[in-house]
Amino acid sequence: MIHNVLKRGRLGALFLLGMVLFNYPILSLFNRSILVFGIPLLYLFLFLVWLGFIALIALFSKTPRSLREQ
Repeated sequence: MIHNVLKRGRLGALFLLGMVLFNYPILSLFNRSILVFGIPLLYLFLFLVWLGFIALIALFSKTPRSLREQ
């Protein structure tokens, strides 16, 4: 039960972080005509943050072994 509350809180915080990172003021910081390994900085930021969110969602959604075995 407590694990579900923590999971919901973490996923909710991740959602809010996503709302901040994918909104105008932050995106405008990376909207420059700079290439990193031939990729525009804004695209690199978007895909790396997106990949990070996928990894964090997978990490936060896992159920600990101690709860699975009960």
